Amino acid sequence: MIRVALVLGVGAVAALAVAVGPLYAADRYRDLREPTDAERAQIGALAEPGRLDVDRIAIEAAGNTPGPAEVAVRGPPRRRVLFLTEDVLTDLDEDVAVGLLAAEAGRVATYYAEFRAVAVGGVLAALAGVVTALVPFESGFAALVAVGLVSFWAGRRVQYAADGRAADAVGADRVADAFERVAERRGVEPETGDWSTWFEVQPPLGDRIARLRERAADEE
Repeated sequence: MIRVALVLGVGAVAALAVAVGPLYAADRYRDLREPTDAERAQIGALAEPGRLDVDRIAIEAAGNTPGPAEVAVRGPPRRRVLFLTEDVLTDLDEDVAVGLLAAEAGRVATYYAEFRAVAVGGVLAALAGVVTALVPFESGFAALVAVGLVSFWAGRRVQYAADGRAADAVGADRVADAFERVAERRGVEPETGDWSTWFEVQPPLGDRIARLRERAADEE
């Protein structure tokens, strides 16, 4: 019974950490401020096409050099916070900002963050079951691999579904353009998947862009 409780506790704590940890870290370690009334109105107008709804907004100073143009929603339901850097409002084209906010709205609507938390909790609970010898090593290891692979596969499907919702709201090309513009701003090339990315919950950005482009072409 103690080992069962330990395994369940490991899964629950891991899921909670993944769900709440990024929100706590951002609030504690980043220099954030509340938006002004004008910024709040601007954000509302940019978020409306994608139907993004959050409980709080926090803005981080972007600095004097071109910033990362970060947009992210963190936190569990009813505690969701939209974090964004100032340059999203001052430096980006409106279409790019709309696309980024729509992408986050898609992730919120598909509960991507919650799925990821549960997936991590499940994998670590399975690992704890093997370590504590709650299950035989052979069957426990097989279960661990199965849970991990299913979680990775399902996580990709959820992310693609989130991108699809964003495309429904504001257009596939607009979302793809937003991803490409921000990647260019950060000086990175969107990567496409290979065998090593099979073990990641989120698909590579290049693959997400390619799917959005294919969708846009099919809709023409």
